[in-house]
Amino acid sequence: MTPPALKDSTLTLDARVAMLTLNRDDVRNALTGTEIAGDIVSTVAWCNDNNDVSVLIITGAGSAFSAGGNIKTMSQRARGPAFELQQNYKKGVQRIPRALQSCDIPVIAAVNGPAIGAGFDLANMCDIRIGSTNAQFGETFANLGLIAGDGGALFLRRLVGPQRAAELTFTGRIVKAEEALALGLLLEVTAPDALLARAKELAGKIAAKPPLALRYAKRLLKLAEHQEVDEHLEASAAYQAICHKTDDHQEALTAFFEKRAGQFQGR
Repeated sequence: MTPPALKDSTLTLDARVAMLTLNRDDVRNALTGTEIAGDIVSTVAWCNDNNDVSVLIITGAGSAFSAGGNIKTMSQRARGPAFELQQNYKKGVQRIPRALQSCDIPVIAAVNGPAIGAGFDLANMCDIRIGSTNAQFGETFANLGLIAGDGGALFLRRLVGPQRAAELTFTGRIVKAEEALALGLLLEVTAPDALLARAKELAGKIAAKPPLALRYAKRLLKLAEHQEVDEHLEASAAYQAICHKTDDHQEALTAFFEKRAGQFQGR
């Protein structure tokens, strides 16, 4: 499939791994006042429809992963009635969590630098986060008299639990990479020059698995966030029955017995 035409990001595809690079270092990859939100939405839609993509990596160009909202234009954006501002959120930054929640494939955040405010929330919306030693995180909305209008409270609470989410939200403090690792916000910490290589290595291991099984596994992980046991077991049985009928399952069995890597076609 032809990649989407992005405005403030770049997109590459190699060996079933797509990499979206937020490319507005001039504003520290801010999610407001740029076209990055639209780029993320377009990329996720393309990944969902493209059987040649198994994993998506999101990272930032320059020194920051994403500074979240552009503070320099915040006062200007706040003009107008509250209802209009509410609609702006729905039509703007809230497109990002809706898109990532609907993403059919695993998403890895390669956090190269500060991920602040909505940038922190963006990282938390991904399935896996790897950070360099330059990574920093902050749920800093309260510092500016605001809250996470992009749904960040939900994603943060899921990751670190209610008590730590409350502490990070109410204090607005900055968390550095090693503490983020200890809190479970990061899976791994790397040297800055090793971050993308490690993200690609992990993505490659995932992308080597049968593509349809990955998509169904991702769907089950999302369903598990709100399903009761009986409902989840029903969905698991249905998806497993589908997987048993795929060519990739038969290839996986053959490859296992022949002691070789599987050659999967996504069908």
